[in-house]
Amino acid sequence: MDIHEKLAILADAAKYDASCASSGSNRTRRGAKIGSTEGMGICHSYTPDGRCVSLLKILLTNYCILDCRFCVNRISSDTPRARFSSDEVVRLTMEFYKRNYIEGLFLSSGIIQTPDYTMQELVRVAQTLREREQFGGYIHLKTIPGASQELVDQAGLFADRLSVNIELPTVADLQELAPEKKEPEIRAAMQTVQNRITEQRADSRRGLRAPKFAPAGQSTQMIVGATDTPDQAILQTADALYSHHRLRRVYYSAYSPIPHADAQLPGQSPPLVREHRLYQADWLLRFYGFQVDELVTTPQRNLDLSLDPKLAWALANRDWFPIDVNRASREELLRIPGIGARNVARILTIRKHRNLRSDDLKKLRVAWKRTQAFVITADHQPGLKLLDQERLSQKLVAGPQQLFLFDMEQSANSGEL
Repeated sequence: MDIHEKLAILADAAKYDASCASSGSNRTRRGAKIGSTEGMGICHSYTPDGRCVSLLKILLTNYCILDCRFCVNRISSDTPRARFSSDEVVRLTMEFYKRNYIEGLFLSSGIIQTPDYTMQELVRVAQTLREREQFGGYIHLKTIPGASQELVDQAGLFADRLSVNIELPTVADLQELAPEKKEPEIRAAMQTVQNRITEQRADSRRGLRAPKFAPAGQSTQMIVGATDTPDQAILQTADALYSHHRLRRVYYSAYSPIPHADAQLPGQSPPLVREHRLYQADWLLRFYGFQVDELVTTPQRNLDLSLDPKLAWALANRDWFPIDVNRASREELLRIPGIGARNVARILTIRKHRNLRSDDLKKLRVAWKRTQAFVITADHQPGLKLLDQERLSQKLVAGPQQLFLFDMEQSANSGEL
């Protein structure tokens, strides 16, 4: 099998892993002769100015000794198999980068022989790129649960970001679909990475010139829709991961039916809008002070697919509104639909000098059609009838809507969340 045939198989196999991001690292490594992390973005995603950016996203191999039922690369699957050598991955990365096809590397792998052997092969690729090729661009490595502390330490020195996939939201889900994967082992791998990041940052604060360790942090992925686990449990798991392991991102990947799937798995993917709502709720948990139980209130313990979570909360808590933008606290302003965290900061600054009017909010590019019923300004005082839940919700969701997975970050950057 030549390298092009391998690439076709292993690039396709990598598409199921969504935990691929290069945000968080904005420096070129000292001594680098080629490659830069300046302005790098996310594979198959978009920057605030609309640019599509990409990484070379591949598996080292799709051979795997595990039999996770949701995975196309499980040992019992008859999918075509391939394996790169470390030098082949290095050569592909350098050639693709020089041709301006990519801006970095995302490298994962099926588990072959043992976790230590697999991790060692992944580290060898990153080390060769850094030391032999003097590559200073972005590298994201998958961390294999069960791999030794020494290998994880090496991985963090060569990679910008590490990720350990939690795979499924609950222990019961893992036992049902991936019994060979153990939640304590996955959490232990995350904690190992977090401890090293914390130690390195503490050394830097003390003035020690400690080598950077995974400067872009760590991330993870959860598959959504492979089991009946509701959104509430998914978000509770994500919230715990942010709190305990200080993850930079939790990625939600809608289950995609695979060839020759296990009979226990659903025959179709969940609605794409569900994945979108989870990303929106995740943003509210991280940056807006919301709690999981505030966002998920339906008897089915799922998010409302017809409304974004912030608007759904506002409609269910009309007694909070309207809020006077010239007097409200930061926490109250963050709860207003259509006003993002950046614009909250701008509002707090502007009102030190004068009272804000509706035109001021429009100039800040808040989502005024969504916001106007919930705010009071110097020249705008909506009647309480505008807060009628049924009429307002019908008005705000009327008309066709097109949803993109990157809407959340675009809204946050423009202050319209």
